[in-house]
Amino acid sequence: MVSTLDDTKRKAIATKLADIKLLQQLLVENEQLFLRESTDSEISDRFRKMLEDDQKNLGIIETVIVQYGNPAEPKRTVQEEVNKVGELMQGSELSFFEKVFKHELLKHQQVMSGLLVHKAAQKVGADVIAAIGPLNTVNFENRAHQEQLKGIVEVLGVRELTGQDADQGIWARVQDAIAAFSGVVGSAVTQGTDKRDMNIQDVIRLDHNKVNVLFAEIAQSNDPQKIQEYFGQLYKDLTAHAEAEEEVVYPRVRAFYGETDTQELYNEQAEMKRLLDEIKRIDPSSPQFKERVKNLADIVTDHVRQEESTMFAAIRNNLSTEQSEQLATEFKAAKLRIQERLAKETQGSAR
Repeated sequence: MVSTLDDTKRKAIATKLADIKLLQQLLVENEQLFLRESTDSEISDRFRKMLEDDQKNLGIIETVIVQYGNPAEPKRTVQEEVNKVGELMQGSELSFFEKVFKHELLKHQQVMSGLLVHKAAQKVGADVIAAIGPLNTVNFENRAHQEQLKGIVEVLGVRELTGQDADQGIWARVQDAIAAFSGVVGSAVTQGTDKRDMNIQDVIRLDHNKVNVLFAEIAQSNDPQKIQEYFGQLYKDLTAHAEAEEEVVYPRVRAFYGETDTQELYNEQAEMKRLLDEIKRIDPSSPQFKERVKNLADIVTDHVRQEESTMFAAIRNNLSTEQSEQLATEFKAAKLRIQERLAKETQGSAR
């Protein structure tokens, strides 16, 4: 598959997403530490809620990375920064106030990284926007956390510098600031009314949505290089999705979805993978290329319709919420493992 400028851009976004995940892990570790060190009940309560958000958001970031489908390692400089800050947080060199102050700066870095990925996605492709969509929730909540951390820093800083409590009204100002920047939608998000993890239906549906966008991008483009790029992403996404379903999902649902219906899903994906390999050998500037992609899209559309109607209904009727969420976790892990294998195979063939 041809390497294009946008391939480079996609890889750059993948690296930034890896940076975001690494930093999110540090934020979670810091907040766990703060809960052990805090002696203020109000501040402890705020860190406890912040930790719940950040643990949930770590899962969302991991989902986005798998949806994006281009596994990457964080930048070396970011890894070094995280290691250094982690050591400082665990040590006694910094006061509690100084640790929280540094944490607020890290949260600002995370906010800007999330916004940067969002803006970059708009320049690369609609499929990238679809893949990173869940990151918007993380961005909203991190921005709200920033406002909370400013209040915490003010309280702790005044105490450290003067030995006295800050003026009253800090937390009211914090809530006003959150409402001012987020508006109605942002406020709903930052209040964290839905802490449910994604279930298997959610994660599979995200895959389906992204694939539909890629099919549309191929159909609308007349640039052979862009078509090749979009198909390259489609090939990786469909392959990883199909193999992960066959490894994790279909064996789990066979008992209650039925042998015949489950086997039909396997057969459809076998035909899909056969077509993918056939299209890969066709010149993207040939009319036959789009014709075969259209055939593939028809098969995938029928497959998606079956999964999202009858298979999803069977899952809802036979698996508990916890079981469905656990299946999503296993599916994402399998997909990531397959994506990493595909990336290594691509690198090997390019040499």
